[in-house]
Amino acid sequence: MTDEKVKILLCEDDENLGMLLREYLQTKGYESDLQPDGEAGYKAFTKNKYDLCVFDVMMPKKDGFALAAEIRAMNTEVPIIFLTAKSMKEDILRGFKLGADDYLSKPFSMEELLYRIESILRRVRGKKSKDVVVFQIGKFIFDSQKQLLTHRNESKKLTTKESELLSLLAANANEILERNYALKTIWVDDNYFNARSMDVYITKLRKLLKDDPDVAIINIHGKGYKLITPQASSND
Repeated sequence: MTDEKVKILLCEDDENLGMLLREYLQTKGYESDLQPDGEAGYKAFTKNKYDLCVFDVMMPKKDGFALAAEIRAMNTEVPIIFLTAKSMKEDILRGFKLGADDYLSKPFSMEELLYRIESILRRVRGKKSKDVVVFQIGKFIFDSQKQLLTHRNESKKLTTKESELLSLLAANANEILERNYALKTIWVDDNYFNARSMDVYITKLRKLLKDDPDVAIINIHGKGYKLITPQASSND
């Protein structure tokens, strides 16, 4: 670990589990701030800077979904992991639509949570260390480091996942981006839920690019996706 510890916001209403998680993460070198409910978690986030958030879904006062939505309105980049006793696909997809980076279903092992945290942090650090790359996608300009998509002098800030996926598509413009490659590059694992999450983000990107009729993201059956654009270039 570096001298500056990674700071994690942990929101868990089960006091015993919360204490165990906090102590475990602290023994692994992370600074962990434990909050008992969503309202307390929101107040803590507005007052402190966190590198990653771990939220239980079912919490009193404000649930994990509501908390994540409020935090995403303030910060599109901080990674969020959901802890959930729910196994319903709809609930998990709802979490991904809110911009979650990962989820763990209870019961889970501490080691698995640590693995997920470390994987996300490696991805975030790797992204920050890359050179600035600006893509021209039809009439859009996409700054992958600033995560800004600009069209006719109007810029939209993308979430980390949206930016990572659009970067892969733009780097492979007018060529097939293999589905499994994208999943393993961005989500680490190509399981069912991550695959559904990627479908959600593809839909979001299509909406963001709809103002240029010459730009499209098409499905290539059994293989992946292709970003169709008349102009596709990058500048380092």
